Amino acid sequence: MNTLYAIGEMLIDFTAQEAGVLETATTFRKNAGGAPANVAVCVAKLGKRASVVTKLGNDAFGNFLAETLMRENVGTDYVFRTDAANTALAFVARDERGERSFSFYRNPSADMLLEEREVVSIPFQRGDILHFGSVDLCDAPVRQAHVAAIAKAREAGTIVSFDPNLRYSLWKSAEELLTTVRRFLPLADIVKVSDEELFDITGGSDEREGVKHLLQGEVKLVFVTKGAGGASAYTRELEAHRPTDTRVHVVDTTGAGDSFIGTILYQLLGRGIEGLTEEELGEMLYRANRAASCVVSREGAIPAMPTRKEVF
Repeated sequence: MNTLYAIGEMLIDFTAQEAGVLETATTFRKNAGGAPANVAVCVAKLGKRASVVTKLGNDAFGNFLAETLMRENVGTDYVFRTDAANTALAFVARDERGERSFSFYRNPSADMLLEEREVVSIPFQRGDILHFGSVDLCDAPVRQAHVAAIAKAREAGTIVSFDPNLRYSLWKSAEELLTTVRRFLPLADIVKVSDEELFDITGGSDEREGVKHLLQGEVKLVFVTKGAGGASAYTRELEAHRPTDTRVHVVDTTGAGDSFIGTILYQLLGRGIEGLTEEELGEMLYRANRAASCVVSREGAIPAMPTRKEVF
């Protein structure tokens, strides 16, 4: 069986239980999170093999996250521990529509200390997928770990997937983040962006023109999510579009995008992206939208990831 390897941050989300801003929140619930880990758990819950590549602190929160991965049947062979920094934390506020704002505590956090030497032994093979985001492309050892992992994956014929998942508050400037993302985009086979992220990254306002800009370098498949507006998939020759079920009551949008790309990668794991038809792209979007609809209807990221029965 092939494996989905998700490299990057794993952290604790402390989610405010009252709608509003963090300044007025008084009660928080602890949930395991971090976009790459969310994706790995999604793939594992749907029924395929997934492994997280990260570093946690030797602290209670690190113990909780490691135990969460084991409970969710996610591989931990490449989850390293350190005394040099604490496990990352994120405080999450939600408005009345479930939309989020974040405040991160990671200066540095343990995930930022993941090193190149710790990822070079990952046994990538054809049919596997390596997935990453932009949060851990910061100026820290973890960036070089990403560079090494991506190079090794490409050499092995492993598919590389990138969800920029822009978090401006973690960067010195928006331009630094966007410049870094643009540098890594051509290294991926699959790119998933929201419509807002697409326009930020490309500087345009037309979806098809923006996607054409992304379909450069190694990029062969682009997904654009649009919230209540559904989602689209593009290759250089094909495109497909599917609506979202707008009847779902939105509780918390945390992890929705991760469940979307996780469900996409679940469907591509072991199959690859060559020879996809328009009908197959549409079916992939339909299943991914179903997963995201499940996640937004409940709180948290990892605790909200759907089962195979809910999606298929």
